[in-house]
Amino acid sequence: MEEFDFGGEIVWRPTPEQIERTHLKRFMDRHNINSLNELMRRSTDDLEWFWNAVLDDLGIEFYEPYKQVVDLSKGAPWTQWCVGGKMNIVHNALDKWIGTPTQNRAAIRWEGEEGATRVLTYGDLFRQVNRMANGLRALGLGKGDVIGLYMPMTPEIAVAFLAIVKIGGVILPLFSGYGAGAVATRLVDSGARALFTADAAYRRGQIAPMKPVADDAIAQAEATGRCAIQHVIVYPRAGIDAPMRAGRDHNWDDIIAHQPPAAPTERTDAEDPLMLIYTSGTTGRPKGAVHTHCGFPIKAAQDMMHGLDLHDYDTLYWMTDMGWMMGPWEVFGTLLLGGTMMFYDGAPDYPAPDRLWQMVERHGVTLLGVSPTLIRALMKFGDEPIKRHDVSSLRAFASTGEPWNPTPWLWLFNTVGGSKLPIINYSGGTEISGGIVMGNWLKPLKPCAFSGPLPGMAADVVDEDGKSVRGQVGELVIRKPWIGMTRGFWQDPERYLQAYWSRFPNVWVHGDWAAVDDDDLWYILGRSDDVIKVAGKRLGPAEVESALVKNPAVQESAAIGIPDEVKGETVVCFCILKPNYAPTDALRLELRNQVVSEMGKALAPHDIIFVRDLPRTRNAKIMRRVIRAVYLGKDAGDMSSLENPAAVEEIKKAVK
Repeated sequence: MEEFDFGGEIVWRPTPEQIERTHLKRFMDRHNINSLNELMRRSTDDLEWFWNAVLDDLGIEFYEPYKQVVDLSKGAPWTQWCVGGKMNIVHNALDKWIGTPTQNRAAIRWEGEEGATRVLTYGDLFRQVNRMANGLRALGLGKGDVIGLYMPMTPEIAVAFLAIVKIGGVILPLFSGYGAGAVATRLVDSGARALFTADAAYRRGQIAPMKPVADDAIAQAEATGRCAIQHVIVYPRAGIDAPMRAGRDHNWDDIIAHQPPAAPTERTDAEDPLMLIYTSGTTGRPKGAVHTHCGFPIKAAQDMMHGLDLHDYDTLYWMTDMGWMMGPWEVFGTLLLGGTMMFYDGAPDYPAPDRLWQMVERHGVTLLGVSPTLIRALMKFGDEPIKRHDVSSLRAFASTGEPWNPTPWLWLFNTVGGSKLPIINYSGGTEISGGIVMGNWLKPLKPCAFSGPLPGMAADVVDEDGKSVRGQVGELVIRKPWIGMTRGFWQDPERYLQAYWSRFPNVWVHGDWAAVDDDDLWYILGRSDDVIKVAGKRLGPAEVESALVKNPAVQESAAIGIPDEVKGETVVCFCILKPNYAPTDALRLELRNQVVSEMGKALAPHDIIFVRDLPRTRNAKIMRRVIRAVYLGKDAGDMSSLENPAAVEEIKKAVK
């Protein structure tokens, strides 16, 4: 393991008043806990106490109480939670607010790319969910049925999402940008009986048809002989003609037209399946992470409460898609805490680069979730788009998706936030139900850093032998179970064990490189399968990329390692240039020298390649494994999560 040059000085400190107002401080006070370190010790040493306290703090109501909150008798990978309890999370997210002042609060604020806006109160959402739940039951759908969601980010996707939960079904979120093959794979693997879709979505001023893609996906699924789809419900988002198959396809409005606004909520076991979220791997078919009623939603709400500090007066806008973990995370967490979520259906920089700041002003967004990639993209337009709008409603930023570089982090902090708003960094994953590490309002912040593990997460950084290390790069692990952990991969228990539990006994190995500095602040340095090892020195791609983006010509970069006979591996860099900069040999040499200056001569790039785009997912993760595979002429594995597959062809041309 290598030492890590943390650098960076503290740039933000919470005021005593801010600390006192936080959920986290109030939670500690209620339990007579005097410090964050004491809370971390107690939350991971006494799982029974901590998760009982979280469920109580969230006001989670059960139809029948659980006998014990955690059961480790089957081993850490197969920990059971809320044993014997009966509950449906939609009761806690929606039903229980009816008859209280919360029913008149905005649950969803929505804007479409074309300019349309809507607001649904908790009462509005409750009634619409009930109508759709009745409609689903009229189709013969019910408890245990898997139902897919392949829709744009409109209020209706939340209605469908919650209606599936209401009837005891299992949500299958699907990225709205998937092609037919990716949708088909997931429909077949999950055994889905029904699918929600839309006629089309809006993207950069264009209408992107979705129903034909859904039809193609179902046809591909049927060709396998293992398609269970019986019903397709089509929401008319764009008002275009969509092909409809008699008997199978139903118009959204027809499903709910004559349904009453009241519906019973299915009584489910706390550990009944709630949701399957598929994640892509480097090889093989996608993995379906299984989540339950007392798992994913509880962890989502706890992270929002203890890390982000979302209150019922907050409006949260996290730029995401329902097909990624952060979509369901936003729905469950916000509703359990009685807050307001914002949805936007469209591109965040269309028709102009001030669109995001315009929406913050228009909807009074208080908590804004972004990705480093988005901020790098907006930086190139300078300060003027921000100055056009009043963004004073904001009280914090949040970020996930990939590691930061200091330059864009500081731009967001200083230029947009006026050096006053914290950036709550967040890192975990689909199988986690949220975060392993996160920022909070109690500890000072350095650029790119995390405050540390979330309460209840027994995270550690270890060396090759599984021993704790500090001040150097190591593997991120979790030493104790937590309530949001996936209950395994759908119909593939061995793959789940191999993926996370096979390296060290009863220790979850997450697959990220991490480090902890002398101030006990944490850093995530990228996927451990992205690590580059040059002449025995481990190198995180983010270190090289940070050096490159300091150059005024470079908008974005990605670094990969390729085999080298002498050094084991050597570095190849891909750079997207800012407008008005040309790819020249002189610039290539300048960038090479910049990396050498920062990283040392031994880490000089083997090559620097200029491209117009990099392959990335919709939530803005740059897919370095895909870049590396394409560069080496190898199989890139599952690429169904890519938003921009044309970038792969761009790289192929560039490396010829």
